[in-house]
Amino acid sequence: MLNSLPSTLVTRPITARDRWRNSLKYAVGDALASCTAWTTLYLFRKKVLERAPAFRDAWFPEVMLEDWNFKYGLIFVPMFWVGLYGLAGMHSSPFRRHRSQEVGQVLLTSILGALTLFFVLILDDAISSYTQYYQSLMVLFAAQSLAVLSFRLPFTSRTVRRVHKGEIAFNTLIVGCNDDAVSTVQEIRALRRNPGFRFVGFVQVGEEGCRTLEGIPCLGSVGHLTDLVEEHGIEEVILAVRSSDHGELESIINRLEGTGVGIKIIPDIYDILSGMVRMQSLFGAPLIAIRKDIMPAWQVGVKRAMDIAVSAVALAILLPFLLVIAAAVKFSSKGPILFHQERVGRWGKPFYIHKFRSMYVDAERFGPQLSSDHDPRITSVGRFLRKSRLDELPQFFNVLIGEMSLVGPRPERQFYIDLISQKAEHYHHLQKVRPGITSWGQVKYGYAENVEQMVQRLRFDLIYMENMSLGLDLKILAYTVWIVLSGRGK
Repeated sequence: MLNSLPSTLVTRPITARDRWRNSLKYAVGDALASCTAWTTLYLFRKKVLERAPAFRDAWFPEVMLEDWNFKYGLIFVPMFWVGLYGLAGMHSSPFRRHRSQEVGQVLLTSILGALTLFFVLILDDAISSYTQYYQSLMVLFAAQSLAVLSFRLPFTSRTVRRVHKGEIAFNTLIVGCNDDAVSTVQEIRALRRNPGFRFVGFVQVGEEGCRTLEGIPCLGSVGHLTDLVEEHGIEEVILAVRSSDHGELESIINRLEGTGVGIKIIPDIYDILSGMVRMQSLFGAPLIAIRKDIMPAWQVGVKRAMDIAVSAVALAILLPFLLVIAAAVKFSSKGPILFHQERVGRWGKPFYIHKFRSMYVDAERFGPQLSSDHDPRITSVGRFLRKSRLDELPQFFNVLIGEMSLVGPRPERQFYIDLISQKAEHYHHLQKVRPGITSWGQVKYGYAENVEQMVQRLRFDLIYMENMSLGLDLKILAYTVWIVLSGRGK
């Protein structure tokens, strides 16, 4: 059987360049399919609806090349479709797509895109009856979805066959060396269709003995997990942790945060009976997948687009107001106008946050200190800026360049992260997303005066992350604006 072959069947691992090339193939295919669909709609309207004389005897008359509406459409309509499919996540993870997913995403996204183009480009056209509107919409949707599927399905099917044959596989670690780990590996190896795991090795958890299987060595203990992930180019981690070791589960998942690997857990009977196990494939092993994406791909794209648009507009419109604040800060006390401080962002990457200076120079000459309501280090202008949150306005630049988002957990300094982590190890979950100018924890709790208040504020940020959506972001932004206008910030 194919799955009994050694892991050396895969001549080289899938590289970032391979993913980029396959994603580009999908994007180019979508663009060409969109050109085909646009041409089909154009011909349908000219030949069937308008019955234009030039189109009676020829499918592609020269007059088409003289029609600027048609030529503009060939440029901008494919750009719209490629962008829409990209927002829907249809260009990411090109080696992990499957056919049913392809059909569902193409049909749903094509409906939304066809309706958008219908209202933007078609609705104001001159018609003889309203049925022509419906005919144009149906032709656009049918042509677009069929053209895209005619490219995507063969390409995706070929990739799926290569995965099933073992030609494409993803380096996988098994964390745990118990009987469940061994039996799961044996079960996956015995599957008729390879699910894409290339087992690199076992990782020992706790005091359990480190077992091996043919071609799968023991690579070490869980303390070296992140090093093993980087050293062996790991893309999937399967957790086989005994019920007695579930206390280690959160610690292991925290170690894997920021590595970008897929995480799956071998379920016990309690997980199965409680309904936590969801079937992902008819031919795969039963595993619980830890969801990496907090928001759907299209919402992530829209959120980032909103960040860029709002930040660019805000910096342009508020420029005179920013100059007034800058002058007030300059004349209120000696020192620079802006305050720059290193904070820790997404996946633990440090960056410099920008704020209007609200304290006297050398306010932290005795080390890091949190501020309070009656902090003598705060200037008179700074007190107003902090209460109205206007000191945060320069962070629109951080948002614009991608270091921050409009809404997200507030970024902290490494000094305080270390203190918070001693009381709440799950703090690192916040680093899955970009930090924000404002957050639910910020509007609910305000500036923290001590580590205990930081831990309390952490609860709100964790709840936000579990319920992230564009709608929730808009509510938080609206509440933040109200706080700024009312001057009720803490």
